[in-house]
Amino acid sequence: MASIFSKIVKGEIPSYKVAEDEHFYAFLDISPLAKGHTLVIPKKETDYIFDIEDAEYELFWAFAKKVAKGIEKAMPCLRVSIAVLGLDVPHAHIHLVPLNSMSDFDFKKEKLKLSKEEFIEIADKINKAIEV
Repeated sequence: MASIFSKIVKGEIPSYKVAEDEHFYAFLDISPLAKGHTLVIPKKETDYIFDIEDAEYELFWAFAKKVAKGIEKAMPCLRVSIAVLGLDVPHAHIHLVPLNSMSDFDFKKEKLKLSKEEFIEIADKINKAIEV
């Protein structure tokens, strides 16, 4: 059975797309820790990040870096943090979270509740800031 992320890639479930290429897809987390919290996934479904083939793994991180640089330009933050957790969805993914303090990166804290319009505005802002 396809993961929720595979369904997002196929367009079966809507998402707020930030970036996409032939192999990877980045979209806003719908329960964000901060405005601009983005998930980066390979389009090819692989459960565990360290099971990704070496060449694809390197491209995955390069794509995530490009997205992170876009987030830095688009969202007011000191840094973009990275987390790879992988227990909640059986599809490898990287969390990119804009940080202004260490407490911004706490998955136990209450998530932001944003409107559809806010999500659209943030996704568009990050997309436009990503270097092609």
